[in-house]
Amino acid sequence: MRLTWSGTILDRTSVNLGPLAVFLPLLEQMDVANIIDHHLPPDPQLEYSHGQVLSLLLAARLCQPLALVNVPVWAEESGAELLWNIPADKLNDDRLGRALDAFFRQRHSILASVAAHVASTFHLPLNRLHYDTTHLLFYGAYDASRPQPDDLPLPPATPSADFPPAHITHGYLTADSKMIHAGLCSVVDDQGAVPLFGHTVSGNHNGHTAIAQQLQLLQDYLQPAPLLLVSDRGTYSPTHVARLQQAGHHVLCSVPWHDYQTLFDQQRQRLSWQRASFLSVEQQRRRQAHSTLPKEYYDLAVLRHQLRNPLTQESIPCRLLFVFSSADQKICQEKRQRAVAKIQAGLERLARTVARGHVRGTDPARIQRRVVELLGQRAAGRYFRWQLVSLSAEEQAALPTPPPGCRRPKHRLVFHYDAQAAQAAAAYDGFSALLTTAPRTLSGDTLFTYFKQQCYVEHGHHQWKTPLAVRPLFLKSPERIDALVGLLQIALTTYHLLQRLYRQAVPADAPRAEQRLSTESIIRSFRVCPLIKQGTRLGWVIHPLPLSCRQREILTRLRFPTPAQILCRRLPRYPPD
Repeated sequence: MRLTWSGTILDRTSVNLGPLAVFLPLLEQMDVANIIDHHLPPDPQLEYSHGQVLSLLLAARLCQPLALVNVPVWAEESGAELLWNIPADKLNDDRLGRALDAFFRQRHSILASVAAHVASTFHLPLNRLHYDTTHLLFYGAYDASRPQPDDLPLPPATPSADFPPAHITHGYLTADSKMIHAGLCSVVDDQGAVPLFGHTVSGNHNGHTAIAQQLQLLQDYLQPAPLLLVSDRGTYSPTHVARLQQAGHHVLCSVPWHDYQTLFDQQRQRLSWQRASFLSVEQQRRRQAHSTLPKEYYDLAVLRHQLRNPLTQESIPCRLLFVFSSADQKICQEKRQRAVAKIQAGLERLARTVARGHVRGTDPARIQRRVVELLGQRAAGRYFRWQLVSLSAEEQAALPTPPPGCRRPKHRLVFHYDAQAAQAAAAYDGFSALLTTAPRTLSGDTLFTYFKQQCYVEHGHHQWKTPLAVRPLFLKSPERIDALVGLLQIALTTYHLLQRLYRQAVPADAPRAEQRLSTESIIRSFRVCPLIKQGTRLGWVIHPLPLSCRQREILTRLRFPTPAQILCRRLPRYPPD
């Protein structure tokens, strides 16, 4: 075959629509731009509404996370400037920053309105919500960030514009970085999680403060019907349980084991254990494949209990779910063995250093610091007892002459490992406890399955920090940072909602991989989705190219319009009629 070339150069360029092909229709169904404009009426002097600008910024974070200064380049390369009818050179960081400032002043109302619209439009059940927090790290001074007043009422009692952003300050992680916490309430079922409504908390606040504020905001803005709120051990307190009961809701929460270990010991012989129906995906696979690998399991025992309401001193009827995990038992045993071996070897080395008279073993304060560092936060450290024993003059004289660089030791390091205490602690390996006030119509097995779905929320945090790149954040204003985090909460809702809609549309007899297809895989299928821009005397004319079979299949299942249909709806037809 012979190839030849002839003709003039055509004035044509291409843009890559990419993941916008799936995110744009979904953002339209979520009505994000209109909701923002409803709360932020456009100023007549504004060339573009805040809803237009922020929905485009939201699309940019979903498709290709980047700094605000790089949004114009992305808008031009992806064709977003055409679909939003905002020229790329108009999307400077000042315009985006002013839109974030406006978002901050109504952030709670906007987030709640988007959550209510999404729950209604996509039929998300609100009878059970899962709550979890994650941290966002910052580096820099952030001198403008101030602590929030303790007595300041939450919005809407205090307008969002007057409610300060989360305080960027040192937290529990490291001393050289600052942080805030972001809490999210998510709808969770077998198809995964959809983060729905969130709130930022100062970096030095704990889970008790976070969930108290989140519950109050839920009550004030969404006003949900009685629900079951699922959370982790860091949010548990009797006050939290009492607060939910007073609001007419129920709690399912893991509790610190040491709070209920005594009660467990008292009732252990009378507990009735049953095998839980919940199994991880890996354990299900092992059983289906008749694998020879270990088959882990959970055992449950339910105990009726009365919790004292710290606010009214009344009794709150509840149930304790004691859980035994064979996998956790093995992990605890292996972890203890490694920790004991590491501590024992370290203490032996340190004892030899002290006995040799090395300069590092002659200062008692220095030895104590090394022992404390060695024991660290390991639970196995409490099984060791140690002390520095002073040597008498006769004992020092009886010692051999110290080698060069050493001194005659004045102390002897003595330590003891309490094997009986370690064995007694091993009796609790694999045990944990949950507390619930849910109706008794929900069995302990069902409630345990609900709680194990908490991992879907943690997976959402992973998606937040990787594909959506919520961190690092480089905005200097704490208000704009809080606004951007709120906008990214909507992005996370969009991200998880996309895979949920697809999974709901997949036939029941489809392969397992297709039934569990993730948003990341959908985005990968639309990595290349080009449009052709042809220059004419009237301006640019856009030509969509044919979709691949996989792209068309995805859009058909989602019931989303094709790029050609999107362009037909958003752009005037050429040539003009």
